[in-house]
Amino acid sequence: MLDRHIERIASELSLDRRAVGAVSELLDSGATLPFIARYRKEATGDLDEVAIGKIRDSLNRSRLMDERRIAIIRSLARQNQLTAEIEEKLSKAVSLAELEDIYLPFRPKRRTRAMVAKERGLETLARIILAQDERERDPEEEAALYIDPEKGVSSVYEAIQGAMDIIAECISEDIRARSELRSLFWSAGVLESRAKAGNAHPEEGKFRDYLELSEPIARMSSHRLLAALRGAKRGVFSLRLAVNEDDALAVLEEIFIKGDGPASGMVMAAAQDSFRRLLAPSLETETISIARQRAEEKAIEIFADNLRQLLLEPPLGRRCVLAVDPGFRTGCKLVVLDPLGRLIKSDVIYPHEPHNKTREAGSKVARICQENDVEVIAVGNGTAGRETESFLRRLNLPRSISIVPVNESGASVYSTSARARSEFPDQDATVRGAVSIGRRLQDPLAELVKIEPQAIGVGQYQHDVDPSSLGRSLDDVVAACVNQVGVDVNAASIELLARVSGLGPKLAEAVVRYRNEHGPFRSRRDLLAVPRLGPKAFEQAAGFLRIHDGDNPLDRTAVHPERYPIVERMAKDLGVSISELVENKELLSGLNLEDYMNQEEGVGLCTLQDIINELFRPGRDPRREYEAFSFAPGIKEIGDLQVGMSVPGIVTNVTSFGAFVDVGVHQDGLVHKSELASGFVPVPGDVVRVRQKVMVKVLDVDLERKRIALSLKR
Repeated sequence: MLDRHIERIASELSLDRRAVGAVSELLDSGATLPFIARYRKEATGDLDEVAIGKIRDSLNRSRLMDERRIAIIRSLARQNQLTAEIEEKLSKAVSLAELEDIYLPFRPKRRTRAMVAKERGLETLARIILAQDERERDPEEEAALYIDPEKGVSSVYEAIQGAMDIIAECISEDIRARSELRSLFWSAGVLESRAKAGNAHPEEGKFRDYLELSEPIARMSSHRLLAALRGAKRGVFSLRLAVNEDDALAVLEEIFIKGDGPASGMVMAAAQDSFRRLLAPSLETETISIARQRAEEKAIEIFADNLRQLLLEPPLGRRCVLAVDPGFRTGCKLVVLDPLGRLIKSDVIYPHEPHNKTREAGSKVARICQENDVEVIAVGNGTAGRETESFLRRLNLPRSISIVPVNESGASVYSTSARARSEFPDQDATVRGAVSIGRRLQDPLAELVKIEPQAIGVGQYQHDVDPSSLGRSLDDVVAACVNQVGVDVNAASIELLARVSGLGPKLAEAVVRYRNEHGPFRSRRDLLAVPRLGPKAFEQAAGFLRIHDGDNPLDRTAVHPERYPIVERMAKDLGVSISELVENKELLSGLNLEDYMNQEEGVGLCTLQDIINELFRPGRDPRREYEAFSFAPGIKEIGDLQVGMSVPGIVTNVTSFGAFVDVGVHQDGLVHKSELASGFVPVPGDVVRVRQKVMVKVLDVDLERKRIALSLKR
């Protein structure tokens, strides 16, 4: 069965069958996606984590389908309904819908009209009518033989109606009929909204674009479908998926009608009843469910891409930071963080209304900067953010001190979390929030892993999608980013270590506890002394953990310990030590990599080239270089924007319909995908990314609705 799944997955994803098989084996052995992608390239044909993740998800779906197949077979066996023909059909089914169609006639169900008719002895009559054999007697004459008042059949009419109920159910359970109508619903179904009777719904204004909806479901964008479904769920309107009944009946006529006699007319009438009462409601629900699932997958994909860009935002690095959590009435909370992100001191200033202690606040900021050698001031972009930034820029601070706006989404979530309380048990939430803002500038990845991804605010309709699917996808992204960058095992938090391949929360806690008790790790091999961290966990994690001042220079690189012998051989062949080989581009460039290939050990050119790249630049951070940013001076409120002006901004979110940009006025503007570039843009994420710095043109400002339309067109 597994071989068949591998063949199907390889075909569906257009991948090599051997690569899919190798991924399957590695996953079953406990290997993680980051480990497979980085250290098993020869086996997988250099597949990236996205492709490996798709293989994993497809394998999981296939296994769930196998479980359902077995459950159906067992159910049929218990009912004494399992035949060799049915079992063969079940074994060949390639989709869950196909499995359920086969099982449908045998599925335990509530008492139906057809069941009642069968109890009244009308099943044989139904078969005769459905056969439509003109050589047989007239259907009404035949029906007269089934009149039995004791069974509830008092007339020919009642006999025929009961038979037609049986035929209607038979049609609704026919595999071919359901398959062809399923295609019709998907290709020609139109999603329509209907306003609820009575008084206007309080949220009607939010969904006014969907109150008179009539849109082919196959061409409906993911964000519009999810929005329409949300409106229906909240009771603003009802939704139905309509298809042309004549087209549907033409499908059933093609399958079931064999002539034009009286029996055929009865079958056609039963087909019409079957469609209206049984097939249409069932397939409508199924089609909308499939469309929803696809829309959710698209929304999750967009969220994942945005999260990846946010996590890989360039870090400021190890510099002393003054972090400011702005506020009006409650003041601006100040914290000083040393280059390692440790809290040095905290304070508060009141430069704004209603206090207006501007001079006192300015003196305090200047003194703090001087006493602590502050290099950068990080200002949260929430309430009073732009006002605080303007206040700081008016101070006579050294030019060497940069003032940087920082996206504080999720900082409040961290400030009240158990992790924040354990880190700063003696500080209140305002201090912890300011710390998060400062650390987010120093190293966005290290800080953001402490926050649930859903709280960061870079998703599209994230509350409308399946939480488990969303969580699994976002966890994959976080793990991929953490392992791509690498983790300093002697400085990392538990949250960061928990995302390292092969570790998880419990082993991360064990690593930190061992580190605190025994001091910094001197080598990767020392990790094997951590309780419960066995060879398998070490294999999966070691390559992603860095030891910068250790005994072995390879421990600060992404070279896996299992490949250290190769580097040792390279150094020996060149007559130098490993320390002399690392970063020596002249020596490294002279190596013939083919001399070190070993197919038996899975060492090919991909692995060797990765080793050389690491030796060229050991421990290289793959993230972009940090660039300072500032909003346009004098632009603080939405009313300051004028149509036609160009202003700098930062992309805060990318959706299927465009990108949102922060231009410093407490309200993000929308660059519709039609305004992202001069040509057609099918996927906004191909043009812009989260946290990208852009220059946008103001197209429209709606003060009443607080909406800003922007353009990236030049």
